Amino acid sequence: MAEVKHLCLVKFKEGVVVEDILKGMADLAAQMDMVKSFEGKDVLNQEMLTQGFTHVFSLTFASADDLTAYMAHEKHAAFAATFMAALEKVVVIDFPVVIAKPPPQA
Repeated sequence: MAEVKHLCLVKFKEGVVVEDILKGMADLAAQMDMVKSFEGKDVLNQEMLTQGFTHVFSLTFASADDLTAYMAHEKHAAFAATFMAALEKVVVIDFPVVIAKPPPQA
């Protein structure tokens, strides 16, 4: 079964302390064994292309079942309430990982 990415593009509401949200997301990902990796930060300044989105977050799961377990977990639900309240807009996309170009061998 292929790995799955959970991608969130967000624009935070004015006045939100983004660093607190980032720390909360990193802490959540660290506590959840089904999360293989978590990356996230502000997008590069390309205003014409970003449509106002300011941050991107990506979580990797070993399978769609792991993503489903993460989404249903009570710790995720508790954080999601805080996260969603801080957002002006969001787009979430889940997709299987397809490696078109493998990383170079060491």
